[in-house]
Amino acid sequence: MDGIVDWLGENAWAGWLGLAVVLGIIETTTLDLVFLMLAGGALAGAVAAAFGAPLLLSAVVAILASAALLGVVRPIARRHLRTPLETRTGVAALVGRQAVVLARVDGESGQVKLAGEVWSARAFDEHEVIEPGEKVQVVQIEGATALVFRAGP
Repeated sequence: MDGIVDWLGENAWAGWLGLAVVLGIIETTTLDLVFLMLAGGALAGAVAAAFGAPLLLSAVVAILASAALLGVVRPIARRHLRTPLETRTGVAALVGRQAVVLARVDGESGQVKLAGEVWSARAFDEHEVIEPGEKVQVVQIEGATALVFRAGP
């Protein structure tokens, strides 16, 4: 046990990096961006420690960075993640909308009528085949091609 403590004392950056990884993993279960911001603070502590800062100073750097990320970056990120479909512009406004298949859509090609325009389309699931007249949901826009999947009833 003393060997681990001695090693971490000499390589505090590794402890901070490990903490950042753990916090990042926790974030994947919460998806609230809190643990991601704390992981960013831990990364800042790791950088400080890697440049030779003592443990207390690297802890202060981690705390200040976490506070800044939570207070400034997180609200902006949440606002962007929660932008309603109605206020999106450009091709981002098309993601999530329904379209009607005009020409058979498969993993390679097809056509849909989306927002009053004819778009090239491809099935999001490359093995799916969607026939004309069926309704689809737009998952993503790649260039001038809409990636779609069959819409529910």
